[in-house]
Amino acid sequence: QVQLVESGGGLVQAGGSLRLTCSSSGLTFSRHSMGWFRQAPGKEREFVAAISWFGGSTYKADSVKGRFTISRDNAKNTLYLQMNSLKPEDTAVYYCAARTGANIPTTTTGYNYWGQGTQVTVSS
Repeated sequence: QVQLVESGGGLVQAGGSLRLTCSSSGLTFSRHSMGWFRQAPGKEREFVAAISWFGGSTYKADSVKGRFTISRDNAKNTLYLQMNSLKPEDTAVYYCAARTGANIPTTTTGYNYWGQGTQVTVSS
């Protein structure tokens, strides 16, 4: 049974930082492309960042470029999202997702597995 469990969310002031962690089990982590998405109240879930099997390729939404960094540790079956210079508009539930295979999708339909999400709230 595949499980993705996000942690590290919380309340932070604008300009602050958080690091999200996604711990995985039940899958061959190093053979899954991984992604982060977020969903704000009343909005659709949107792409944030994605990373290839060994971290050699990463993709980020324009809205987070220069502020967020996605990384992974295959030895620990863990995905990370370092978020710096946070803005109120970054407030959302953040989800990690896994895709079997080498493709690195930037849409929700491209992923097989999802975590339950972790809340990030940025106050102004």
